[in-house]
Amino acid sequence: MKVQAVVATAVNAPLQVMTLDLAPPGEGEVLVKMHAAGLCHSDLSVLEGKLPQFQFPIILGHEGAGVVVACGPGVTSLKPGDHVVPLSVPECRVCASCISGKTNVCEEMRKAPPSPFSLDGKRVNAFCSLATFADHSVITESRLAKIRPDAPDDIACYIGCGVITGVGAALRTAKVEPGSTVAIVGMGGIGLCVLQGARIAGATRIIAIDRNAAREAISRDYGATHFINPANVGDLGAAIREIVPAGVDFAFECVGNAALMRTMLEATSASGMGVSVGIPGGGAQVTFDPSTFMTGRSWKGSLLGGEKTRTTVPRLVDWYCDGFLKLDELVTHRLQPEQINHGFAMMKSGEAIRSVILYP
Repeated sequence: MKVQAVVATAVNAPLQVMTLDLAPPGEGEVLVKMHAAGLCHSDLSVLEGKLPQFQFPIILGHEGAGVVVACGPGVTSLKPGDHVVPLSVPECRVCASCISGKTNVCEEMRKAPPSPFSLDGKRVNAFCSLATFADHSVITESRLAKIRPDAPDDIACYIGCGVITGVGAALRTAKVEPGSTVAIVGMGGIGLCVLQGARIAGATRIIAIDRNAAREAISRDYGATHFINPANVGDLGAAIREIVPAGVDFAFECVGNAALMRTMLEATSASGMGVSVGIPGGGAQVTFDPSTFMTGRSWKGSLLGGEKTRTTVPRLVDWYCDGFLKLDELVTHRLQPEQINHGFAMMKSGEAIRSVILYP
């Protein structure tokens, strides 16, 4: 079938709306009509060439929400008409990783199916095997979470990446405890969801950190007790310790900056935990003084919050629909596909927290 898709043709080239060919769903695959797609910083990193493992031309987009149109042979958990959220980390529920209880990195993540998209007979790659910047996509069953039909698409699409990444980093990866202290650097959409996770977990002091002064108001509204603008302090670590002299129990880096990762770890208490949520560019190196760890500090990575995606996304959708999660303020711009370049410009300038593409 013919579909409309926003295609990245080269590093830093403007995204273009194109008509492509989409193959029908095969074994274990599902045809999804997209209703909405979120713009995530990971998409921008590919566009800027910071994640060179992804090859052009490519259809970006890994946050989405839509409806099942058709199912290929062997699909058992979905049917036409089901509302779904695509997932950049699959959950097959049968591989050794899925059943181990120790990781959410399903083995299918390493087995990307061939892209179903083509232009004039030449394949166009699909980012994360999802390509939500197309109005239709063919996606494996293990990469789709079935959600309640009354969830708004413009919010549900964001839950599949930004929300599960942030909330999960606090609740699953770090296991923030009641009465604990938390610092978060990078108060974009993911950082604000980390903040919500820390609030839900019962943290008593939550320090939000961002160079964008406009983020202070929403950070405090979402539960921050303190706000630091690094542009106004000489030493960020010292500024954190002015608030919590012994160091915070948990520190989250949501920018993807190697120097900030070290700063945040060193701002934790003697037995504190640093969590890497932001994705650094390819080739980035992080160095720590070995003595940093001698007292029991730890550093953990967090991919989509460490959560089992097909299991957790429907629960987070319920939390939003039932008023437990605040997300409406995080989707600040709703755009048409032709406006996507403007959406990424707003991301880079800090004007937008999250922009969402709405499909006709």
